[in-house]
Amino acid sequence: MNTAAQAQDVRAFNRFYTRRIGMLAAKLGGSDFTLPEARVLWELAHHAPVSASALSKSLQLDAGYLSRLLRGLKNRGLLAAQRHPKDARQTLLKLSAAGKRAFAPLDRASQAETEALLEPLSAPQRQALVGAMSRIHAVLEPEASAEVVLRPPAPGDLGWLVERHGAIYAAEYGLSAGFEALVARICADFVDRFKPGREACWIAARGGERLGAVMLVQARDEASGRLRPGVAQLRLLLLEPHARGLGLGKRLVRQCSDFARAAGYRRIVLWTQSALTAARAIYAAEGYRLVSSEAVNSFGQDVVSEHWELAL
Repeated sequence: MNTAAQAQDVRAFNRFYTRRIGMLAAKLGGSDFTLPEARVLWELAHHAPVSASALSKSLQLDAGYLSRLLRGLKNRGLLAAQRHPKDARQTLLKLSAAGKRAFAPLDRASQAETEALLEPLSAPQRQALVGAMSRIHAVLEPEASAEVVLRPPAPGDLGWLVERHGAIYAAEYGLSAGFEALVARICADFVDRFKPGREACWIAARGGERLGAVMLVQARDEASGRLRPGVAQLRLLLLEPHARGLGLGKRLVRQCSDFARAAGYRRIVLWTQSALTAARAIYAAEGYRLVSSEAVNSFGQDVVSEHWELAL
């Protein structure tokens, strides 16, 4: 699809969304305020005191138009002014006591309207919606997007981990559905055998969007299933394609190393394939070394299976 066609899709979405959230209404949420007035009140409630020029820049509003908005709010007794502590020529704006009283119900009404928008949706639908919004924000304004956090798995996260492994590895490496089944078994074992303080899973998330994940578990003998004393295993490192290049893979792998050291493990082992060049580079940078490899047919593909380990 070319840029012109994509622009048409963006414009269509903009028309839908502005109508869906009531931006075309003369007043916001049944209040006495227009959308621009409400937006100015929100900025002053959260970032005041601030100069008119800084407000114009952050909201990307024409200075003359903003001046008229501010004059109207001031005439209604909603604004207060103070001198800039370092430049007496500048005036800083904030909400007056009346402005704070006017903003509070406006903010509550907006929150209630948004909750009503989400209420009919299932939990997965809400997750998908918030995640998509977070992704739009990150793509269009990466410098201001939410911080990526590494958090424990929440309900639904392990299902997502299985689904994304299946989809990504099928698309990028041609692996069969057997690989997705393997990931599902690993996730089930993680839940059934979980030992707090000895095992962990981290989800890399930005707002409501999942960007990646990794697990660290107690290593087991492949034949007998018995625990290998002092040995941890790194499993299921995953990054969404659009989240690559942000340093998240390195951060997730380092999280495993730090956790394993604190838990008293002596080394970490992992299994990967030679085709996963980006992951292999992350492991090597962390200090892992390749200890063995063999050519095998795995999940419908001829691959080179590799075992790596990190001495702690």
